[in-house]
Amino acid sequence: MTDPQPAAIPQTGYFRWLLLLILLLGLGIRLGAAFWWESRIAEPNRFFFGDSLSYEVLARQIAHGDDFVYGDSYIARTPGYPLLLAPFYWFSDQPPTIALRLVGIFCGVAAIGLTAWLTRMLFGPLAGLIAAVLVCFYPGAIAMSVFVLSEAPFVPLMLLNLGWMVAALRSDRPGSLLKLAALAGAAFGLAILVRPSWMMFPFFAAPIGLLFYENRRQQLKCYVVAGLVAVVVMSPWWVRNYRVTGKFVPTTLQVGASLYDGISPMATGASDMRYVPEFRQAQADADAAEDGPLPGTYESRLDDRMKQAAIKWARQNPGQVISLAGVKLWRYWTPLGNNQEVSGKMELITAIGYLPLVLTGIAGAICFARRGCVYLLLALPIVYFCCLHLVFVSSIRYRQPPMLALVVLSAGLLASWLGQKSSDDPASEAEASVN
Repeated sequence: MTDPQPAAIPQTGYFRWLLLLILLLGLGIRLGAAFWWESRIAEPNRFFFGDSLSYEVLARQIAHGDDFVYGDSYIARTPGYPLLLAPFYWFSDQPPTIALRLVGIFCGVAAIGLTAWLTRMLFGPLAGLIAAVLVCFYPGAIAMSVFVLSEAPFVPLMLLNLGWMVAALRSDRPGSLLKLAALAGAAFGLAILVRPSWMMFPFFAAPIGLLFYENRRQQLKCYVVAGLVAVVVMSPWWVRNYRVTGKFVPTTLQVGASLYDGISPMATGASDMRYVPEFRQAQADADAAEDGPLPGTYESRLDDRMKQAAIKWARQNPGQVISLAGVKLWRYWTPLGNNQEVSGKMELITAIGYLPLVLTGIAGAICFARRGCVYLLLALPIVYFCCLHLVFVSSIRYRQPPMLALVVLSAGLLASWLGQKSSDDPASEAEASVN
């Protein structure tokens, strides 16, 4: 079986103008979706998701120069997304939510352009335009742009991280390789400060690349340089966390709570944090019973308590852990939504937007992976997040960011099919022979 061939390539000028039109269309769609979503949120609620309130509180504190603390938790969130929202709180303690959504909207438009950039790098201009159109209309990408959640800024950073790493792995000049790998590392560090769950991706992806592909020395150079730069980017957060807790905290102290949410007697695959007050009281009682100095902070001890409770239950109930993983697998990959309150019409829109992309993206991964590790690299994020959420709680929400990396492979495959169809057309062949 031969590799599909790319279709005819638009001229550079046409590519830029067409991409600009797609970006403007994407902006209009996301603005319209934001106002539509605003109309559906009943007063006095400002947000639909509980996470959004925590970002607002932290952004307000950054804007006012106060401690970065949510309730009594000093390391509940990484600072990336609150920093982006903070300027709005210079002017008001409660800015209009549509203003906050503008951050996500412009990040969503940036994601369209970055997907086109990454796709063009690998498959050419026509594939880049196809990728831009796919992201422009993909319901998951539109939703990420509208909600006040950290997925919106994470996606452009993830795409920059992947794109610069792809460019570094393809580079044949040492100086360019080091520069591109450093940029990839900077984007990686910033992405973690927005979405901490991205932190373990290199430990998932790098061994696969090193095991199955030959350019191991170049891969190692890229990974080491990117890792060192990421450490520099992350180090201010690590220093701050050490000063607060007296120990190294790479991301947040919510790992224990998230783990117990996903693996516990009450776990269902969905998030339900009603158990937290019980753990808080148990930790307070344990602290009161101690005579000597207590290790760390109350927040770190609470995190350890929840983490150990989840691990203990998993060891005692391996069968239920496996059963839960199956439920989470379906919640992650389902073409329908996870929310029973969502109408059948919205579920249909979700499925129509999702199924063609995921099927062509997986087909593209199978088709192109043998060309080199950079192609497989784009298929790995959606698998990585799937594996992660077989442990933690799962939802279609968590597959949305890596879907945009998969779009690159989907667009590459679609462009190749168009090229094959064009080459099989007798009229096209006659025109080519005349030219």
